[in-house]
Amino acid sequence: MKTTILLDSLNDAQREAVAAPLCHQLILAGAGSGKTRVLVHRIAWLIKNEGLLPGNILAVTFTNKAAQEMRERIAAILGSSAKTMWIGTFHSLAHRLLRLHWKEARLPEGFQILDSDDQLRIIRRCMALLSLDEDRWPPKQVQWFMNAKKDEGLESHQIPDYGDFAIQTKIKVYRAYEEACQRAGLIDFADLLLKVHRLWTIHPEILAHYQQRFRCILVDEFQDTNAIQYAWIRLLAGQNNSLMIVGDDDQSIYGWRGAKIENIYRFSKDFPQAQMTRLEQNYRSTGMILKAANALIQINTGRLGKNLWTSGLEGERITVYAAFNDLDEARYLVSRIRDWHAAGNPLRSAAILYRSNAQSRVIEEALMQFGIPYRVYGGLRFFDRAEIRDALAYLRLIASRDDDAAFERVVNTPARGIGDRTIEMLREHAQQKNMSLWRAAEILLAHKVFSARAAHALQDFLQLIAVLHDDTQSFSLFEQVEHVIHNSGLIEYYRKEKGEKGLTRLENLEELVNAARQFDANEVEEEMPPLAAFLSYSALESGEGQADQVADGVQLMTLHSAKGLEFPVVFLCGCEEELFPHYMSADTPEGLEEERRLCYVGMTRAMQKLYMTYAQIRRLYGKEVYHRASRFLKEIPEEFLEEICLKTTVSRPHFTRSSLSTASSPTVDKKWMADSDGHIQVGQRVTHHQFGDGIVLQYEGRGEHARIQVRFEKAGTKWLIASFVVTK
Repeated sequence: MKTTILLDSLNDAQREAVAAPLCHQLILAGAGSGKTRVLVHRIAWLIKNEGLLPGNILAVTFTNKAAQEMRERIAAILGSSAKTMWIGTFHSLAHRLLRLHWKEARLPEGFQILDSDDQLRIIRRCMALLSLDEDRWPPKQVQWFMNAKKDEGLESHQIPDYGDFAIQTKIKVYRAYEEACQRAGLIDFADLLLKVHRLWTIHPEILAHYQQRFRCILVDEFQDTNAIQYAWIRLLAGQNNSLMIVGDDDQSIYGWRGAKIENIYRFSKDFPQAQMTRLEQNYRSTGMILKAANALIQINTGRLGKNLWTSGLEGERITVYAAFNDLDEARYLVSRIRDWHAAGNPLRSAAILYRSNAQSRVIEEALMQFGIPYRVYGGLRFFDRAEIRDALAYLRLIASRDDDAAFERVVNTPARGIGDRTIEMLREHAQQKNMSLWRAAEILLAHKVFSARAAHALQDFLQLIAVLHDDTQSFSLFEQVEHVIHNSGLIEYYRKEKGEKGLTRLENLEELVNAARQFDANEVEEEMPPLAAFLSYSALESGEGQADQVADGVQLMTLHSAKGLEFPVVFLCGCEEELFPHYMSADTPEGLEEERRLCYVGMTRAMQKLYMTYAQIRRLYGKEVYHRASRFLKEIPEEFLEEICLKTTVSRPHFTRSSLSTASSPTVDKKWMADSDGHIQVGQRVTHHQFGDGIVLQYEGRGEHARIQVRFEKAGTKWLIASFVVTK
């Protein structure tokens, strides 16, 4: 393959990034600028032109799906397999390293990965042993504390307590949790990176081996890295390796879950010789959408700076719709989607984005009312569903009897007469003797401490697991899974759950067999039993937002879920103060800037057409509230917007620049009369015997039952019967 072939399909900036000599690189990649193409071609360039072997390259992605796509695209360019290349998420790569160095990492060879629910279950057990009241110490808060500290690279003994009793208590739970996991041979997601970092720190010879092996490291979505991930990459890069990071500070929207936007700024300080390349040519959106998004994001301070542009169509202006309320907003969305679909476009090409999940209910009802199929993206994931987790717990227990989380999940699922008191006795004995629940069960059964009924039920369970293990030793992976879900009693258990829900659960269990069959057909990267590899795969997959696919339907999702996706037409709804920007984020400069980045991400999902809507009245969390239009709408220059207000029986202020301001009086389109006699108009001054003087904001209905919304100078905003006020 000639060098020019690798570069022919790239623009100038992409070519500069791909063909750079071995050095540190910061690729500032704007939305839709082809960053995956750059990463793939850079890897191919390193192999073809810099003489690197595939095994000398490590590439980090943020989803397993992205990693697989990268492998396939590299293989297509090179014309050979990319299997020897280390490409994966931080967690999957760390898992691979720990499987190779389990002994040095002080782990059992067959260690298992805990998912979030199983982690929470162990935390609860530790809290019970410490006699902590869950009402005072909510387990989920303790879980959040522990995982946040792990993301910072801190084990329990490394956390300063500052003499704070609350922190001291959480550290005690953390320590008990560490001991329980060590005893059972378990680690959680946050442990994966933490234990690899500790492995490299304690064993510099292992670190030196990988530093020598991975001469070039590439990291995608660098703006989303947390503290331990940055420390991990910085340590591995060492002094001599080439490190290429690809990211966009304008798309850093995960600060709430530990991502550090500072990492992308620290990179230039820690690697001062790094070459920066800006990818600014956008291949997704129209010029109008890009100009509006650029104008919005430029308000943020401290940016590295870039300006997206396209050689494509200028496109339509952004349509802004001022709805009377959330029902009106939903009806408008549906009407535009129906028009879009009637013009021959598939429903799945339209996406509705919202800041809060609570917004979706009204939209879903409107879609159902008009018979429009839809899909809520990022709903409950396959490997997170209860029936799948039950089946995997049986499989995990077959693979490792010391897996306490799996033991607790299925010891009485399906119900077999093993009560809470029996399980509590097992926990107490396991804690006192520093052993697993399985071993505690064997010992207590031998000493006949249980009632005859409890002992019989527990013995049957242990025997069931032993039989399942023995019966499936010669089976292929999918045969193992199929045998276990049928002979564990799960199929019969969920068959008793009548209706659509029970049928769906059965179909999901069958789909698990299909997943195992497909996994069985692929080669496992490292030498490990197929069942252990499949269990690790399922645990890693449950950690990212995989969603089910449907034939055709409108896509509904939160703005956070939309990152990385693109749609021909996008509806960004709920653009109101306190909702977007969200009231919990808008009270700090950092929080407000992240909200603005989130708006920027939402806008740049649109390829052809973007709608932005807001409702002047919205019912959320059981309350009807009045909000001003979002400041983000005001921050977009007028020439990029098309303002729409549909005539209805409701009169409202016309959407203008001044109507978005913080001024107390809205701009009024006087020609829109609220009632048939023209006695009351939006914007008209009125007086009330109790509340005093005010201005009409909204009008609903006609005649004696008409209602108006009035903003009173002293009493605030209120809805009243129209006949109760006097016009001025």
